[in-house]
Amino acid sequence: MEQWELDADADIDADADDAMDEFLDKFQNQSYSGGFHEDQWEEEFEKVPLFMKKAPSEIDPNENPDLACLQSIIFDEERSPEEQAKTYKNEGNDYFKEKEYKKAVISYSEGLKKKCTDPDLNVVLYTNRAAAQFYLGNFRSALNDVTAARKLKPCHLKAIVRGALCHLELRNFAEAVNWCDEGLQIDSKEKKLLEMRAKADKLKRIEQRNIRKAKLKEKKEQNQNKILFQAIKARNIKLVSEATSEDEDSDLEDLGELFLDRISSENRYGARLSVDARGRLSWPVLFLYPEHTQSDFIAAFHEDTRFIDHLMVMFGEIPSWDLEEKYCPANIQIYFEDDGGTELYRVPPESTLLQVLQHPRYFVKALIPAFLLCVGASSFCKNYLRGKKLHEIKW
Repeated sequence: MEQWELDADADIDADADDAMDEFLDKFQNQSYSGGFHEDQWEEEFEKVPLFMKKAPSEIDPNENPDLACLQSIIFDEERSPEEQAKTYKNEGNDYFKEKEYKKAVISYSEGLKKKCTDPDLNVVLYTNRAAAQFYLGNFRSALNDVTAARKLKPCHLKAIVRGALCHLELRNFAEAVNWCDEGLQIDSKEKKLLEMRAKADKLKRIEQRNIRKAKLKEKKEQNQNKILFQAIKARNIKLVSEATSEDEDSDLEDLGELFLDRISSENRYGARLSVDARGRLSWPVLFLYPEHTQSDFIAAFHEDTRFIDHLMVMFGEIPSWDLEEKYCPANIQIYFEDDGGTELYRVPPESTLLQVLQHPRYFVKALIPAFLLCVGASSFCKNYLRGKKLHEIKW
């Protein structure tokens, strides 16, 4: 039996020698076609897994059979969940070192999907994925990961440090301080936690101070709004909301809450209703020139100022759009429309703003009084007024 086995081994060796001789004869007589080309050696090396500088994101077995084979060995499903998770962890770490944070997140996630029973390994996967998410700017996702890590290992210092960083980035300063305090109970000399706590505490105090300032400012504005609203009410000036009708708007009491928040707010022109030390109002006022589709905005039209006073300043020089040079204070007529837009009221230029705002048919829309200006002798003005009921105001 033993002799037969030895003979059998001798036959195998003889067959191997014959095969090697045949290969050497063929190798000597035929040129080898699978070698690298000198002018393409870098590209050829890049196809060899050992020399690859960067692995492809997706591996096609037809294009990279060697790499696909290696990958199948590394991620062999027959290996234990712990071994597979550790492999994914190592792969994620390699991606992380290369600053390929998205790929690192994918690798760590694959490792967690293996649901291995090693809590320490899962903690590392969570904290490492949190670090990758942090560098991607996904602070909430990073915070979720370190929170999961701490459920497995409450005293894991790296998870606490990274969680405090996430809270700091999310401007949760009080939470950042709490996390730092919890970490310092584990290691009272941890430099990162000490520095972070000082920064978070300072920012928390600044935020609290800003909140107090904002509340005081809001309260002051509310008081100012009430003063303005009472001044409007005392003058019997009617306010109108653009979204409602005249009948709904004529009761100033019902509009109190609606306008209180708007009164001291800047409008689209960057101005607001104001009151001086004597309790006199200044309004933002809009002048419209329908003939030229132009407009002028007066940021602060004092209620005791006359219209003619503004016109003398505004038309001291001919505006660029007035090619016929006909807009001068003596020629300009001032009108306002009733709330329905069917009736026009001509305003004497010597009128003060307050006189007009107190007119029974004037309604202030959106806290910006508006007036129409045109040249009375022009054909446009005559056509514009045709068909409208016109009223001459006399004081």
